[in-house]
Amino acid sequence: MKLINIAFLLGLLLLNEQLIAQNYSMPAEDLEHEGTWLQWPHQYEYGMAYRNSLDATWIAMTSALQSNEQVHIIAYNTTEKNRIIGLLNAANVPLTNVDFIIEPTNDVWVRDNGPLYVRDATGNLLIEDWGFNGWGGDYNYNFCNPIPTELANLNGTTVLDLNNVMTVEGGAYEMDGNGVFLATKSAILSQTNPTTQIHSIRNLGMSEAQANAIITQYLGATKFYWLEGAFSTDDITDFHIDGFVKFVPGNKLVTMSDADLLYWGVIQSDIAILNSMTNANNVPYTKIIIPLTQNDVVTTNGTNLGYKGSYANYYVANNRVLVPNYNDPNDAVANNIIAGLYPGRTVVGIDVRNLYQNGGMVHCVTQQQPKQMASSGLLKMGNTNKKTTVYPNPTNRYSNLMIHSEKSTVCSLELYNTLGELIYSVEKCQLIAGENKLTLDLEKIENGIYFCKIFIENNQFETVVINLQK
Repeated sequence: MKLINIAFLLGLLLLNEQLIAQNYSMPAEDLEHEGTWLQWPHQYEYGMAYRNSLDATWIAMTSALQSNEQVHIIAYNTTEKNRIIGLLNAANVPLTNVDFIIEPTNDVWVRDNGPLYVRDATGNLLIEDWGFNGWGGDYNYNFCNPIPTELANLNGTTVLDLNNVMTVEGGAYEMDGNGVFLATKSAILSQTNPTTQIHSIRNLGMSEAQANAIITQYLGATKFYWLEGAFSTDDITDFHIDGFVKFVPGNKLVTMSDADLLYWGVIQSDIAILNSMTNANNVPYTKIIIPLTQNDVVTTNGTNLGYKGSYANYYVANNRVLVPNYNDPNDAVANNIIAGLYPGRTVVGIDVRNLYQNGGMVHCVTQQQPKQMASSGLLKMGNTNKKTTVYPNPTNRYSNLMIHSEKSTVCSLELYNTLGELIYSVEKCQLIAGENKLTLDLEKIENGIYFCKIFIENNQFETVVINLQK
């Protein structure tokens, strides 16, 4: 094994996200799934009434999904697993494509805390485990935060531990599958509403530019739209984007009318951004308008919630689209509009009235697992097959770059600061056939995120992010 020690001296500066290669990309939700993840409601956090009020929604989602993809159910314990099986049997839901993972959870919002599947440069799937802190520390999250890594370990899937890189919930952003990223600052970047003094505690001290760098690296984003968002004591998420906007194949954007967006709490300047958005090629999106419910939502036990419901928080499965329904006249209107956007898929209305009382809808409680490619292999560079891994990451001093080479060849490294300035370069590192470890000594570097470009035989191979946390 070849070992090279390199000492670097850097300063943490502002970001130029154009520098960063896209090592990972997030497949669009509408691409083919292997399965869908659900965290089944239980009584151990919020009591029996909470659990019982939600069972019917999970039964309906499982029934709709199981005929066309796997349904992976996370059950709190074996007792809950057996109870869920009894519920599904009683509802005549086949279990052929249903399986169970036993893991305790705090709640049901798998979109926010669950496994995020991405592809690496070779097309292989892996799980990213982003930080989750109960929507800014408002709710318990000790069981939910480890779920991605627990599932990856159980299934033998490679996991990227990003807990110390960034805290972000899956419902906080939308991507169009072609590089465009849309989110609200209020749900991702720590800030305080000057009027109400309500806090959004995620990623304290992180700038928008730094967030863009991380999202580019790990989700494959190339173009960013940040809305200001909003703070509200009624919205624990601090204004997740998936409540009112969704990208649709064919360069379309589903959202509400300007009047309904204002009702929802979207400020006028954010509405202007939504109305002027363009894709990665600067082509305007076609805006598709869906209504809110006609009436305020009333739960199954007759509780009037005092506000209307959104249909934008729907979930696209293999040949189904699960749309939140509210026993409202506009259910049929929204279902028909959404059906027209997904030819070949059947719209299934899912009664979410009781779930909506707790702050979410269908998209919030589902998480897709894309289908693995039949054969992706390793990225080829000339006659070599390589993939770089970085460990430990985050690190408190040493960072190892591990490169596997099928032949002897030459690599070089270029280290950039976040202004895009070349700080250090290493030329003509000889790689032997097999495993090669390049060890970087970061002792004299301040905490922060750094970017190291790797070249194989003078061709840029990839850029890796190194997160230093002493």
